[in-house]
Amino acid sequence: MTVDTLTDDTKTRSRGRPREFDMDSALDAALRVFSERGYHAASISELTEAMGLTSGSVYKAFGDKSGVFLAAFKRYRKIGRNRLEAKIAAAATGRDKVRQMIMYYAELSHGEPGLKGCLVVGGANDLSLLDKDSAEHVAAAFLADEKLMADLIRIGQADGTISPTLDADTTALTFLCFTKGLRVIGRTGRSEQEMMAAAETVMRLVT
Repeated sequence: MTVDTLTDDTKTRSRGRPREFDMDSALDAALRVFSERGYHAASISELTEAMGLTSGSVYKAFGDKSGVFLAAFKRYRKIGRNRLEAKIAAAATGRDKVRQMIMYYAELSHGEPGLKGCLVVGGANDLSLLDKDSAEHVAAAFLADEKLMADLIRIGQADGTISPTLDADTTALTFLCFTKGLRVIGRTGRSEQEMMAAAETVMRLVT
């Protein structure tokens, strides 16, 4: 998912005293900075400039840079998950649902979206050893994607489109490694043809 196109159809309004800025727009701007710079390289000054806020407003709303990241991360995950689930829901069979999930990540791993990278994967690299709270959110995101894939594989096994002898959990982990790896390699400028060919090849695991 490219952070440039992150838009939520339903704007969340905070109860009580209204904020002095548009939270969604500010977080979208923060997402662009984190995706392009990485967590540690992104400075508060860069974030405040991109978000159109003063440092005082940022600290008041989010506490610190980690707070900005977590708020942006949650928005990124929510919107991306909604898009992914819509694609999955439109597929008729379990195998087609698996394919939709694989292709979703392949489509985000070339061209401009590919070069921008993934906040989840980037967050795993940046935070796994240094920020326990943020690292736990990233780990939970990985586990959620892995569980979703395992569930889709089991749907395919139930409807006969995926072999019942396939180990759903091991295959889901393999797909997780593949899709997150796509997002890393996508930052090197791989072509659409290359990424789609790789996705079609890995789909042979669920014949």
